[in-house]
Amino acid sequence: MTTTAESLGLPVSNTLERLQTMHNGEKATPAFSDAEMQRRLDGLRAIIAGHDLDAAVLTSYHNINYHSGFLYCYFGRRYAFVVTPEKATSISAGIDAGQPWRRTFGDNITYTDWRRDNYFHALQTLLPKAKRIGIEFDHISLDARSLLEDAFPGVTFVDIAKATMWKRTVKSAEEIELIRNGARIADLGGEAVRDAISAGAREHEVALAGTQAMVREIARTYPHAELMDTWVWFQSGINTDGAHNPVTSRAIEPGDILSLNCFPMIFGYYTALERTLFCGHASDAHLKIWEINCDVHRRGLDLIRPGARCCDIARELNEIYRAHGLLGYRSFGYGHSFGVLSHYYGREAGVELREDIETVLEPGMVVSMEPMLTIPEGLPGAGGYREHDILVVGETGAENITGFPFGPEHNIV
Repeated sequence: MTTTAESLGLPVSNTLERLQTMHNGEKATPAFSDAEMQRRLDGLRAIIAGHDLDAAVLTSYHNINYHSGFLYCYFGRRYAFVVTPEKATSISAGIDAGQPWRRTFGDNITYTDWRRDNYFHALQTLLPKAKRIGIEFDHISLDARSLLEDAFPGVTFVDIAKATMWKRTVKSAEEIELIRNGARIADLGGEAVRDAISAGAREHEVALAGTQAMVREIARTYPHAELMDTWVWFQSGINTDGAHNPVTSRAIEPGDILSLNCFPMIFGYYTALERTLFCGHASDAHLKIWEINCDVHRRGLDLIRPGARCCDIARELNEIYRAHGLLGYRSFGYGHSFGVLSHYYGREAGVELREDIETVLEPGMVVSMEPMLTIPEGLPGAGGYREHDILVVGETGAENITGFPFGPEHNIV
Protein backbone atom coordinates (compact mmCIF):
# COMPACT_ATOMS: atom_id res chain seq x y z
CA MET A 1 0.00 0.00 0.00
CA THR A 2 1.33 3.41 -0.98
CA THR A 3 1.68 5.83 1.88
CA THR A 4 -0.19 9.06 1.20
CA ALA A 5 -1.15 12.08 3.22
CA GLU A 6 -4.69 10.76 3.33
CA SER A 7 -3.60 7.35 4.60
CA LEU A 8 -1.76 9.11 7.43
CA GLY A 9 -4.78 11.23 8.28
CA LEU A 10 -3.17 14.41 6.95
CA PRO A 11 -4.88 17.00 4.74
CA VAL A 12 -3.66 16.76 1.14
CA SER A 13 -1.28 19.66 0.38
CA ASN A 14 0.18 19.80 -3.13
CA THR A 15 0.06 23.54 -3.86
CA LEU A 16 3.28 25.57 -3.71
CA GLU A 17 2.09 28.85 -2.20
CA ARG A 18 4.17 32.03 -2.34
CA LEU A 19 3.20 32.97 1.22
CA GLN A 20 2.10 30.90 4.18
CA THR A 21 0.52 31.50 7.57
CA MET A 22 2.69 29.31 9.76
CA HIS A 23 1.09 29.83 13.17
CA ASN A 24 2.43 26.57 14.54
CA GLY A 25 1.94 25.96 18.26
CA GLU A 26 1.41 28.61 20.92
CA LYS A 27 3.24 31.88 21.42
CA ALA A 28 6.47 31.38 23.43
CA THR A 29 7.03 33.01 26.81
CA PRO A 30 8.72 36.30 25.85
CA ALA A 31 11.69 38.06 27.39
CA PHE A 32 9.67 41.14 28.25
CA SER A 33 6.13 42.07 29.23
CA ASP A 34 3.49 43.06 26.70
CA ALA A 35 3.62 46.58 28.13
CA GLU A 36 7.36 46.78 27.48
CA MET A 37 7.03 45.54 23.91
CA GLN A 38 4.14 47.92 23.28
CA ARG A 39 6.32 50.77 24.60
CA ARG A 40 8.91 49.90 21.97
CA LEU A 41 6.34 49.77 19.17
CA ASP A 42 4.86 53.07 20.34
CA GLY A 43 8.33 54.61 20.14
CA LEU A 44 8.82 53.27 16.62
CA ARG A 45 5.41 54.58 15.57
CA ALA A 46 6.41 57.99 16.92
CA ILE A 47 9.40 57.85 14.55
CA ILE A 48 7.07 56.80 11.71
CA ALA A 49 4.79 59.77 12.44
CA GLY A 50 7.69 62.18 12.89
CA HIS A 51 9.11 61.29 9.47
CA ASP A 52 5.65 61.29 7.81
CA LEU A 53 6.01 57.61 6.87
CA ASP A 54 3.45 55.00 5.98
CA ALA A 55 5.51 52.20 7.53
CA ALA A 56 8.88 51.06 8.81
CA VAL A 57 10.55 47.99 7.32
CA LEU A 58 13.21 46.90 9.82
CA THR A 59 15.79 44.42 8.52
CA SER A 60 18.66 44.29 11.02
CA TYR A 61 19.09 41.64 13.69
CA HIS A 62 19.07 44.24 16.43
CA ASN A 63 16.03 46.26 15.38
CA ILE A 64 13.91 43.21 14.55
CA ASN A 65 14.82 41.60 17.86
CA TYR A 66 14.36 44.80 19.86
CA HIS A 67 10.92 45.59 18.44
CA SER A 68 9.50 42.08 17.97
CA GLY A 69 11.39 39.70 20.29
CA PHE A 70 12.35 37.49 17.31
CA LEU A 71 16.05 36.95 16.57
CA TYR A 72 16.49 35.50 13.11
CA CYS A 73 19.08 33.12 11.67
CA TYR A 74 20.22 34.76 8.42
CA PHE A 75 21.78 31.91 6.42
CA GLY A 76 21.50 33.85 3.16
CA ARG A 77 17.78 34.69 3.52
CA ARG A 78 16.00 37.98 4.04
CA TYR A 79 13.92 38.95 7.08
CA ALA A 80 11.89 41.97 8.08
CA PHE A 81 9.64 43.41 10.75
CA VAL A 82 7.01 45.60 9.10
CA VAL A 83 5.35 48.17 11.35
CA THR A 84 2.50 50.45 10.30
CA PRO A 85 0.36 52.70 12.50
CA GLU A 86 -2.07 49.79 12.84
CA LYS A 87 -0.12 46.54 12.66
CA ALA A 88 3.26 44.84 13.29
CA THR A 89 4.27 41.75 11.29
CA SER A 90 7.48 39.78 11.00
CA ILE A 91 8.42 38.32 7.62
CA SER A 92 10.41 35.12 7.81
CA ALA A 93 11.66 32.32 5.56
CA GLY A 94 9.80 29.04 5.25
CA ILE A 95 12.80 27.11 6.54
CA ASP A 96 12.06 28.53 10.02
CA ALA A 97 8.44 27.27 10.05
CA GLY A 98 6.53 28.50 13.12
CA GLN A 99 9.42 29.62 15.33
CA PRO A 100 9.37 33.26 14.16
CA TRP A 101 5.62 33.52 14.82
CA ARG A 102 6.02 31.98 18.28
CA ARG A 103 8.69 34.57 19.13
CA THR A 104 7.14 37.65 17.47
CA PHE A 105 5.21 40.26 19.42
CA GLY A 106 2.74 40.67 16.58
CA ASP A 107 1.78 38.74 13.48
CA ASN A 108 3.97 36.76 11.08
CA ILE A 109 4.01 35.95 7.38
CA THR A 110 6.21 33.17 6.02
CA TYR A 111 7.53 33.35 2.48
CA THR A 112 8.56 30.26 0.53
CA ASP A 113 11.51 29.91 -1.82
CA TRP A 114 9.59 28.52 -4.79
CA ARG A 115 10.09 31.93 -6.42
CA ARG A 116 13.05 34.20 -5.95
CA ASP A 117 11.03 37.34 -5.26
CA ASN A 118 8.62 35.93 -2.67
CA TYR A 119 10.17 38.02 0.13
CA PHE A 120 9.38 41.20 -1.77
CA HIS A 121 5.92 39.85 -2.61
CA ALA A 122 5.34 39.55 1.14
CA LEU A 123 6.34 43.19 1.61
CA GLN A 124 4.04 44.25 -1.23
CA THR A 125 1.18 42.29 0.33
CA LEU A 126 1.61 44.12 3.64
CA LEU A 127 2.20 47.57 2.12
CA PRO A 128 0.05 47.86 -1.02
CA LYS A 129 -0.47 51.64 -0.82
CA ALA A 130 2.72 52.84 0.86
CA LYS A 131 4.38 55.97 -0.53
CA ARG A 132 7.04 56.64 2.13
CA ILE A 133 8.79 53.76 3.91
CA GLY A 134 11.44 53.96 6.62
CA ILE A 135 14.39 51.58 6.27
CA GLU A 136 17.83 51.17 7.84
CA PHE A 137 20.33 52.66 5.41
CA ASP A 138 23.24 51.25 7.41
CA HIS A 139 21.92 47.69 7.00
CA ILE A 140 20.37 47.59 3.53
CA SER A 141 22.88 46.48 0.88
CA LEU A 142 23.01 48.03 -2.57
CA ASP A 143 21.44 44.87 -3.94
CA ALA A 144 18.58 44.89 -1.44
CA ARG A 145 17.97 48.62 -2.00
CA SER A 146 17.74 48.07 -5.76
CA LEU A 147 15.29 45.19 -5.32
CA LEU A 148 13.18 47.27 -2.93
CA GLU A 149 12.98 50.07 -5.46
CA ASP A 150 11.90 47.59 -8.14
CA ALA A 151 9.24 46.16 -5.83
CA PHE A 152 7.98 49.62 -4.80
CA PRO A 153 8.27 51.92 -7.83
CA GLY A 154 7.76 55.56 -6.95
CA VAL A 155 8.08 54.99 -3.21
CA THR A 156 10.42 57.21 -1.20
CA PHE A 157 12.73 55.39 1.22
CA VAL A 158 13.76 57.30 4.34
CA ASP A 159 16.61 56.41 6.71
CA ILE A 160 15.48 55.60 10.27
CA ALA A 161 18.60 53.75 11.42
CA LYS A 162 19.91 56.56 13.64
CA ALA A 163 16.49 57.38 15.05
CA THR A 164 15.95 53.79 16.13
CA MET A 165 19.50 53.57 17.50
CA TRP A 166 18.98 56.61 19.75
CA LYS A 167 15.71 55.11 20.97
CA ARG A 168 17.52 51.93 22.03
CA THR A 169 20.27 53.72 23.97
CA VAL A 170 18.08 54.50 26.99
CA LYS A 171 17.01 51.27 28.67
CA SER A 172 13.78 50.47 30.45
CA ALA A 173 13.62 48.97 33.93
CA GLU A 174 12.94 45.54 32.41
CA GLU A 175 15.97 45.81 30.13
CA ILE A 176 18.21 46.87 33.00
CA GLU A 177 17.04 43.89 35.07
CA LEU A 178 17.97 41.53 32.24
CA ILE A 179 21.35 43.24 31.81
CA ARG A 180 21.99 42.86 35.56
CA ASN A 181 21.40 39.13 35.24
CA GLY A 182 23.72 39.07 32.25
CA ALA A 183 26.49 40.73 34.27
CA ARG A 184 25.95 38.27 37.11
CA ILE A 185 26.14 35.33 34.71
CA ALA A 186 29.29 36.75 33.11
CA ASP A 187 30.87 36.79 36.57
CA LEU A 188 29.99 33.10 36.99
CA GLY A 189 31.59 32.37 33.64
CA GLY A 190 34.67 34.26 34.75
CA GLU A 191 34.94 32.15 37.88
CA ALA A 192 34.73 28.97 35.80
CA VAL A 193 37.44 30.27 33.47
CA ARG A 194 39.71 31.23 36.36
CA ASP A 195 39.25 27.80 37.95
CA ALA A 196 40.22 26.11 34.66
CA ILE A 197 43.48 28.03 34.22
CA SER A 198 46.73 26.14 34.75
CA ALA A 199 50.04 25.75 32.98
CA GLY A 200 49.54 23.31 30.12
CA ALA A 201 45.79 23.87 29.81
CA ARG A 202 44.72 24.80 26.30
CA GLU A 203 42.82 27.95 25.47
CA HIS A 204 39.82 26.15 24.02
CA GLU A 205 39.39 23.94 27.07
CA VAL A 206 39.48 26.93 29.41
CA ALA A 207 36.97 28.77 27.19
CA LEU A 208 34.60 25.78 27.13
CA ALA A 209 34.45 25.77 30.93
CA GLY A 210 33.24 29.37 30.96
CA THR A 211 30.75 28.90 28.14
CA GLN A 212 29.17 25.83 29.73
CA ALA A 213 28.81 27.55 33.09
CA MET A 214 27.07 30.54 31.53
CA VAL A 215 24.73 28.57 29.28
CA ARG A 216 23.61 26.43 32.21
CA GLU A 217 22.90 29.48 34.35
CA ILE A 218 21.00 31.23 31.53
CA ALA A 219 18.86 28.10 31.17
CA ARG A 220 18.21 28.03 34.92
CA THR A 221 17.37 31.74 35.13
CA TYR A 222 15.38 31.92 31.88
CA PRO A 223 13.97 28.44 31.21
CA HIS A 224 11.85 29.84 28.36
CA ALA A 225 14.83 31.39 26.51
CA GLU A 226 16.42 30.21 23.29
CA LEU A 227 20.00 29.28 24.19
CA MET A 228 22.23 30.74 21.51
CA ASP A 229 25.35 32.81 20.86
CA THR A 230 26.91 32.72 24.38
CA TRP A 231 30.67 32.45 24.05
CA VAL A 232 34.09 32.96 25.63
CA TRP A 233 37.25 34.34 24.12
CA PHE A 234 40.14 33.16 26.27
CA GLN A 235 43.53 34.28 25.01
CA SER A 236 47.08 33.63 26.20
CA GLY A 237 50.50 35.05 25.43
CA ILE A 238 50.73 36.76 22.05
CA ASN A 239 47.07 35.94 21.40
CA THR A 240 46.08 38.64 23.94
CA ASP A 241 47.18 41.46 21.64
CA GLY A 242 43.71 41.94 20.09
CA ALA A 243 40.45 42.30 21.96
CA HIS A 244 38.57 40.04 19.53
CA ASN A 245 41.16 37.36 18.82
CA PRO A 246 39.52 33.92 18.51
CA VAL A 247 40.23 31.03 20.84
CA THR A 248 43.02 28.67 19.73
CA SER A 249 44.41 25.39 21.04
CA ARG A 250 47.59 27.08 22.33
CA ALA A 251 48.77 25.68 25.68
CA ILE A 252 49.19 28.14 28.56
CA GLU A 253 52.78 28.58 29.73
CA PRO A 254 53.96 29.72 33.18
CA GLY A 255 54.20 33.51 33.31
CA ASP A 256 51.79 33.98 30.39
CA ILE A 257 49.60 37.04 30.22
CA LEU A 258 45.97 35.93 29.84
CA SER A 259 42.72 37.58 28.72
CA LEU A 260 39.40 36.38 30.09
CA ASN A 261 36.38 37.44 28.00
CA CYS A 262 32.94 36.08 28.93
CA PHE A 263 29.90 36.99 26.84
CA PRO A 264 26.50 35.63 27.90
CA MET A 265 23.76 36.31 25.34
CA ILE A 266 20.21 36.45 26.67
CA PHE A 267 17.35 37.14 24.25
CA GLY A 268 19.82 38.97 22.00
CA TYR A 269 21.18 41.10 24.86
CA TYR A 270 24.96 41.11 25.17
CA THR A 271 26.84 41.51 28.42
CA ALA A 272 30.53 41.09 29.04
CA LEU A 273 33.26 40.48 31.58
CA GLU A 274 36.87 41.04 30.52
CA ARG A 275 39.93 40.70 32.73
CA THR A 276 43.71 40.52 32.54
CA LEU A 277 45.25 37.56 34.39
CA PHE A 278 48.63 35.85 34.59
CA CYS A 279 49.55 32.20 34.96
CA GLY A 280 51.65 31.66 38.09
CA HIS A 281 53.59 34.92 38.08
CA ALA A 282 54.04 38.22 36.24
CA SER A 283 57.33 39.95 35.42
CA ASP A 284 58.08 43.36 36.92
CA ALA A 285 57.51 45.03 33.56
CA HIS A 286 54.16 43.32 33.15
CA LEU A 287 53.10 44.30 36.65
CA LYS A 288 53.95 47.97 36.08
CA ILE A 289 51.94 48.18 32.86
CA TRP A 290 49.07 46.23 34.37
CA GLU A 291 48.90 48.61 37.34
CA ILE A 292 48.82 51.64 35.02
CA ASN A 293 45.94 50.15 33.06
CA CYS A 294 44.11 49.39 36.31
CA ASP A 295 44.60 53.03 37.38
CA VAL A 296 43.01 54.17 34.12
CA HIS A 297 40.17 51.72 34.69
CA ARG A 298 39.51 52.98 38.22
CA ARG A 299 39.49 56.61 37.06
CA GLY A 300 37.21 55.72 34.17
CA LEU A 301 34.72 54.11 36.53
CA ASP A 302 34.63 57.36 38.53
CA LEU A 303 34.03 59.47 35.40
CA ILE A 304 30.90 57.66 34.23
CA ARG A 305 27.95 59.66 35.52
CA PRO A 306 24.92 61.53 34.15
CA GLY A 307 25.91 64.71 32.35
CA ALA A 308 29.39 63.51 31.38
CA ARG A 309 30.29 63.70 27.69
CA CYS A 310 31.76 60.59 26.08
CA CYS A 311 34.57 62.59 24.45
CA ASP A 312 35.54 64.29 27.72
CA ILE A 313 35.89 60.93 29.48
CA ALA A 314 38.16 59.68 26.70
CA ARG A 315 40.33 62.80 26.74
CA GLU A 316 40.83 62.74 30.50
CA LEU A 317 41.85 59.09 30.45
CA ASN A 318 44.21 59.79 27.57
CA GLU A 319 46.17 62.08 29.87
CA ILE A 320 46.90 59.27 32.33
CA TYR A 321 48.37 57.16 29.55
CA ARG A 322 50.22 60.18 28.17
CA ALA A 323 51.86 60.85 31.55
CA HIS A 324 53.37 57.36 31.40
CA GLY A 325 54.34 57.58 27.73
CA LEU A 326 51.88 54.83 26.83
CA LEU A 327 49.13 56.66 24.93
CA GLY A 328 50.27 55.27 21.58
CA TYR A 329 49.77 51.71 22.85
CA ARG A 330 46.04 52.30 23.45
CA SER A 331 44.02 49.91 21.30
CA PHE A 332 40.49 51.40 20.98
CA GLY A 333 37.88 53.54 22.73
CA TYR A 334 37.21 53.32 26.44
CA GLY A 335 33.74 51.77 26.39
CA HIS A 336 30.39 51.46 24.67
CA SER A 337 26.65 51.10 25.15
CA PHE A 338 24.99 47.81 26.07
CA GLY A 339 21.70 46.30 24.97
CA VAL A 340 20.64 44.40 21.86
CA LEU A 341 24.03 43.88 20.22
CA SER A 342 26.52 41.17 19.44
CA HIS A 343 29.87 40.45 17.83
CA TYR A 344 28.08 39.85 14.51
CA TYR A 345 25.29 42.43 14.63
CA GLY A 346 24.19 45.68 16.13
CA ARG A 347 25.97 48.47 17.98
CA GLU A 348 24.65 51.67 19.49
CA ALA A 349 27.42 53.75 17.97
CA GLY A 350 26.15 57.03 19.39
CA VAL A 351 27.26 56.04 22.90
CA GLU A 352 30.93 55.12 22.69
CA LEU A 353 33.61 56.57 24.94
CA ARG A 354 35.76 58.05 22.18
CA GLU A 355 37.20 61.46 21.39
CA ASP A 356 34.84 61.96 18.44
CA ILE A 357 31.59 61.16 20.29
CA GLU A 358 29.99 64.15 22.02
CA THR A 359 26.98 62.31 23.46
CA VAL A 360 26.02 63.27 26.99
CA LEU A 361 25.38 60.30 29.29
CA GLU A 362 21.89 60.22 30.78
CA PRO A 363 19.95 58.08 33.24
CA GLY A 364 18.96 54.73 31.77
CA MET A 365 22.05 54.37 29.61
CA VAL A 366 24.23 51.32 30.24
CA VAL A 367 27.89 51.60 29.30
CA SER A 368 31.19 49.80 29.81
CA MET A 369 34.54 51.04 31.00
CA GLU A 370 37.22 48.99 29.23
CA PRO A 371 40.66 50.54 28.74
CA MET A 372 43.17 48.44 26.82
CA LEU A 373 46.89 48.64 26.14
CA THR A 374 48.74 46.42 23.67
CA ILE A 375 52.52 46.14 24.02
CA PRO A 376 54.03 44.43 20.93
CA GLU A 377 55.92 41.16 21.18
CA GLY A 378 59.62 41.56 21.96
CA LEU A 379 59.15 44.61 24.20
CA PRO A 380 59.15 44.56 28.03
CA GLY A 381 55.68 43.70 29.32
CA ALA A 382 54.45 42.43 25.93
CA GLY A 383 50.79 41.52 25.63
CA GLY A 384 47.29 42.93 25.77
CA TYR A 385 45.87 44.37 29.00
CA ARG A 386 42.14 44.96 29.35
CA GLU A 387 39.68 45.36 32.22
CA HIS A 388 35.94 45.70 31.62
CA ASP A 389 33.04 46.61 33.89
CA ILE A 390 29.40 47.46 33.09
CA LEU A 391 27.76 50.52 34.64
CA VAL A 392 24.12 51.60 34.78
CA VAL A 393 23.81 55.38 34.65
CA GLY A 394 21.33 56.70 37.21
CA GLU A 395 19.99 60.08 38.26
CA THR A 396 23.00 61.10 40.34
CA GLY A 397 25.77 58.63 39.50
CA ALA A 398 26.40 55.21 38.04
CA GLU A 399 26.14 51.72 39.49
CA ASN A 400 28.81 49.16 38.66
CA ILE A 401 27.02 45.83 38.15
CA THR A 402 30.20 43.80 37.50
CA GLY A 403 31.45 41.92 40.55
CA PHE A 404 34.51 39.99 39.36
CA PRO A 405 37.67 41.55 40.87
CA PHE A 406 40.50 43.01 38.80
CA GLY A 407 44.19 43.68 39.26
CA PRO A 408 47.37 41.85 40.32
CA GLU A 409 46.18 41.18 43.86
CA HIS A 410 43.34 39.02 42.52
CA ASN A 411 44.21 37.63 39.11
CA ILE A 412 47.61 35.98 39.22
CA VAL A 413 46.39 32.39 39.06
